[in-house]
Amino acid sequence: MLIDDSPAAAPWRPSRNGRPTLVTIAVVVFVAVLVALQVVASNNGFEGPLESLARDFVGTPKSMSVPWAGLALALVGLTNRQRLFALGAALGLDVAFLVGRLAADGPVAIGNGPTLVLTGIGVVAAVRWAGERRASALRGVALGALLIVATKVGDVWLQITVMTRPAVLDQYVELADRALGSPSWVMGQVVDALGSVGYGVLHWVYIELPVAAIVVALYQLRNGFPSHYLVRTFLAIGLIGPIFYLLFPVVGPDFAYGTAGDGSQLANLWPTIVPTGTDPSSFVFDSPAPRNCMPSLHTAWAMSIFIHSRRGPRWLRWGGAFWLACTLMATLGFGYHYGVDLVAGAVLCLTLESALRDPERGWGRFRVRLVVGGAVAFAALLASYRYLAVPIAAYPVISAPLILGLLVGVSVAFYASFFAAPESALGRWGGQRAQEPAPVAS
Repeated sequence: MLIDDSPAAAPWRPSRNGRPTLVTIAVVVFVAVLVALQVVASNNGFEGPLESLARDFVGTPKSMSVPWAGLALALVGLTNRQRLFALGAALGLDVAFLVGRLAADGPVAIGNGPTLVLTGIGVVAAVRWAGERRASALRGVALGALLIVATKVGDVWLQITVMTRPAVLDQYVELADRALGSPSWVMGQVVDALGSVGYGVLHWVYIELPVAAIVVALYQLRNGFPSHYLVRTFLAIGLIGPIFYLLFPVVGPDFAYGTAGDGSQLANLWPTIVPTGTDPSSFVFDSPAPRNCMPSLHTAWAMSIFIHSRRGPRWLRWGGAFWLACTLMATLGFGYHYGVDLVAGAVLCLTLESALRDPERGWGRFRVRLVVGGAVAFAALLASYRYLAVPIAAYPVISAPLILGLLVGVSVAFYASFFAAPESALGRWGGQRAQEPAPVAS
């Protein structure tokens, strides 16, 4: 067998001058982070990422959909014959594990099969394959594995927010949210009126967000790896967004003002009675609810799905719009977020997407303007929620248009730069250039 020693074919190997490649360094750092998070989790009595990964292999997987989503991404780098074989093996293993669990009176769960098969693809590709075949397979495996591991890291990070930020800022956010009409209280009553069927649909959409993301991603990756696709934005949001959970700890209306607070809530008001206090302060929240509201990453992820579905077929565009609408309804109607959280999450999504989209266009003025402007708008929103909550609530006629205007401004600039017709005034302002016609052969 011929061995391809090019960096593209063997990205984990040292370079020819003996120095480790960037990928090697990234892998080492990533493993070190996983070990460190596992140590933190073990010392504080909750499940760490390595324990959770071990359960995916031989125990009861924590999620039934994420391992299959990871395998779906890994299949992108394989041939159709290999995909069928991998799917069959994963399904067979999952059924075997499920039968074993049921025989032992264990829980109904799946996910071991795709995890084992994804790992097997990676081992076979690294040991037996070469050249572009190996590079493509390993790239798909890396994407799938990164998606799975990222969810494990995210679970630990949420526990860290509880440990390190005992006091929360919900009173500030709730007060600022009154300028928008307290939409969580309104939508909470709407969800109650929808009954069990409406609740069930919204709940499924909310928890199965990765499923929609994988559908869009697989459509984008159907012919190989383009320069930019949904998974890149998804991972960027998941990497950067949680940092703000520590900077701006908020638990959400149903926890701070409803029964989900488990005794730590300020009062049982959500979703029927809007608070009336106008003197906000931070307060200690003893319930183990994650401080994961500001910004709303569910909104950011759902918006990224919507954006990446825009250039697909009609069924994909409608699906992206449906998932975004239902996610917004669920985040508010379940009492998980305030309205201003959603605005911040949307601005974060557009800012990160602006940095990643159409990389072949480079970092011209249009992109710098978008990224810097989006970052400033995002920072302004968070700062105003914290330090201007009282005047925001007192003057909603002024503050609501300003808050929503920031989102609209970022959205229009994003559309102009990536979706407007190049020959239009908006497209030209956004830095788009019409493609020159191909020369006619004489």
